[in-house]
Amino acid sequence: MSDIVTITPNPAVDVSTTVERIVPVAKLRGTTQRRDPGGGGINVARVITRLGGDVAALYPVGGPTGVLLRQLVDTEGVSSLTWTTAEDTREDFFVQERATGQPYRFILPGPALTEPEWQAGLALLGGLDPFPRFVVGSGSLPRGVPADYYARLAAVARARGAQFILDTSGPALAAAVAGGVDLIKPSLHEMRDLVGGEPSDATAWEQAARILIMNGKVGMIALTMGHLGALLVTPERVLRAQPLTMVPVNAVGAGDSFLGALVAKLAASEPLEDAFRFAVAAGAAALLRTGTALCDPADVSRLLADVRLETA
Repeated sequence: MSDIVTITPNPAVDVSTTVERIVPVAKLRGTTQRRDPGGGGINVARVITRLGGDVAALYPVGGPTGVLLRQLVDTEGVSSLTWTTAEDTREDFFVQERATGQPYRFILPGPALTEPEWQAGLALLGGLDPFPRFVVGSGSLPRGVPADYYARLAAVARARGAQFILDTSGPALAAAVAGGVDLIKPSLHEMRDLVGGEPSDATAWEQAARILIMNGKVGMIALTMGHLGALLVTPERVLRAQPLTMVPVNAVGAGDSFLGALVAKLAASEPLEDAFRFAVAAGAAALLRTGTALCDPADVSRLLADVRLETA
């Protein structure tokens, strides 16, 4: 079994294209066409694989779209652990408007899972032998899945001695944090919902993260803050990274690229500073690519030299 297993309860086939301009009624003819395997955990696994890590992706598949998703994951060289759902796996689509450079993201709801279907994911994880050292849950929950699903997955990982890392939002994030997780990677919006406040600057966001960790339910917080950069907060220290100077093409996949790079380096026992620097470079590298192409290792290596950390 791989050192790392990612879990994606609501995966997707991501379809992306570009059009000259988005207008109502008219036929908008795409000038490009691309399909990628999608969903948070699958994206994280794609990045880990590109960076040389050992990872398997666990996710449900349903219908013809599910078959296509599995084929796309295989093409990326990622090992799959799947279970079947009665309803079809969803498709999402992304449109880049060439006239303005603006990206448009259309996220579909996906299938509703029955209790036996979502229980099958728990059983699949719990039955892994040998068990991975890191379990990464990422993405939204499908309809029909309880809000504490990630908390249940975290409990399985904890019982088997693995670290559980989470990137989700809303009630699913709150429930998992209440049960205890090793690392979370919220955005500003997700962190705002979690702490129930509106920190005014990077220092205030740092303090909010420290409070969460002091409460004993989170071991580490990697907070991606867009134009404010990123923070990595542990019980002992805080690492700050300023945003890199660049012209972004697209923001889709930056968080997944950041997390994939961070987990890959943590699993390789790299020093925390090096893992964080690598994650910041990978998140920035994803901004240079369209659709859900995610980061390119060559861009990550090039940008890494520009990442500067401050320690508190």
